[in-house]
Amino acid sequence: MLDAVTGFAVVGVAIVVGYVIGRINLLGETGGAVLGRLVYFVLSPVLLFVVLADADVHTLFSALLPVSAITATVIILGYAAIARFVWRRSTADTLIGALAAGQVNSNNIGIPLSLYILGSAAYPAPVILFQLLFLTPISMAIFEATTAGGASARRIAVRTITNPIVVGSLLGVLASVSDIELPAVVSEPLGFLAAACVPLLLIRYGMSLHGQRVLGAAESRPDIILGTALKLVAMPLLAWVLAEFVFGLGAHDVLIVVVLASLPSAQNVYNYAQRFGVGQIIARDTILLTTILCIPLLLIVTVLLG
Repeated sequence: MLDAVTGFAVVGVAIVVGYVIGRINLLGETGGAVLGRLVYFVLSPVLLFVVLADADVHTLFSALLPVSAITATVIILGYAAIARFVWRRSTADTLIGALAAGQVNSNNIGIPLSLYILGSAAYPAPVILFQLLFLTPISMAIFEATTAGGASARRIAVRTITNPIVVGSLLGVLASVSDIELPAVVSEPLGFLAAACVPLLLIRYGMSLHGQRVLGAAESRPDIILGTALKLVAMPLLAWVLAEFVFGLGAHDVLIVVVLASLPSAQNVYNYAQRFGVGQIIARDTILLTTILCIPLLLIVTVLLG
């Protein structure tokens, strides 16, 4: 478990650095927005391509995929039902909260922690596949439809399938399925750019924390608490029930599924919130709370199931 704490320490240092940068206003008023656009349009697509292209196709489509997919879908729909039909939140804000509740940080935290806790960095690949090839296109289409001011269905479809994150993910899966081995003159520059994504994304997130107080916005407090509870309590429990009693997975696979479900909310959710200008407080606070609170949760999971 010490190795897992080390993994979180690496992530925490990057966030603290970002907070300090924001506090001293090192990058100016527009620095955060510029970093966000760089990560969203350039570095994230490259990272996702590299991760998925390097993943073993058998791991991508293993039995872990349906368990993780069903778990995330139930949590997302559960949050959406409460936020939209009980609290009457807007569609875009509801989607941000639902993604924060059900989409895990499978890249930035999931990959290193999978290596530290489970012994392999490949285990998050099915979750990455589901989130990027199923959740992301649907989410992008909804965001485009609700924030593009009445854009036509054709325009929404075109903007969704040409979204850089979707394109990078699709190309990565195609490379993995086709067993294409890129020459070093191509793979090395891509890997070099991909390595910059996680630190800059975390630094950008840290910058957003300056001047903010967790749960400080009373109107967003129920959304944040609900998303955090679903993410850290309901999602791991549901994953365990499905893996153990419905799919009958082996002990090690059950541990993998529950660990992945216990990961904090995806940093990309804040990236989406910033990009489309919706639900930024909900995304920011839910990510922060789940990132902090998942450390003892992962300790409990590994002790009980490991």
